[in-house]
Amino acid sequence: MPKMIVSIDEVVIKEVQITKDRTTLGRRPYNDIVIDNLAVSGEHAVILMAGSDIFLEDLNSTNGTYVNGKAVKKQQLRHGDGIEIGKYKIKFMADGVVENFDKTMVVQARPSPVSTTQPLNSGFSTVSGDSQGLGAFHAAIKVLSGAASGREVPLTKVVTTIGKPGVAVAAITRRQQGFVVHHVEGAGNPTLNGAPIGQNPLPLKNGDLVELAGTQMQFVLH
Repeated sequence: MPKMIVSIDEVVIKEVQITKDRTTLGRRPYNDIVIDNLAVSGEHAVILMAGSDIFLEDLNSTNGTYVNGKAVKKQQLRHGDGIEIGKYKIKFMADGVVENFDKTMVVQARPSPVSTTQPLNSGFSTVSGDSQGLGAFHAAIKVLSGAASGREVPLTKVVTTIGKPGVAVAAITRRQQGFVVHHVEGAGNPTLNGAPIGQNPLPLKNGDLVELAGTQMQFVLH
């Protein structure tokens, strides 16, 4: 299933599956992909799916929509295309790409049934109604270095990608017994507590240090 990976300051902040014929992108909260930044218009752009083809169309936005550095009105997207909206960068991943990385990965990532605004408990808990049998783990990746130092990325989905699209990307997958991390793409060699991370998933525990594309991050459980 095609998806968009949204990042700012080289840190991935969200990952959105393209499942509808029309997916809107903008600052207003009713958009399918919400980017809350003044450089983004209320209704900035729309992603159109026609069969296996994906198109990006600018909706007469104030600051424009760019694909691979060029302003576009409407353009068909190819795997790996980089979209720029303000300071945000969005990488388009075509259908069928993620499945090749880890057959055990749940590709159709979906939000946790537990709101992140609820009090966080230590340890793991199981929530009734989670049909996949995955516990609602309260975990995050905290950025320790670079422009985004101090920012926490909540791990609320089954699969969360981190890193710099096009340079080095790793995926953290939530499983029934905990979280695992593995290398997805890029020439950079990510490390876990100083040891190389390969394509075989490695278990994560509270306090583990991950380094990716020159950025240090920490896996934390609340």
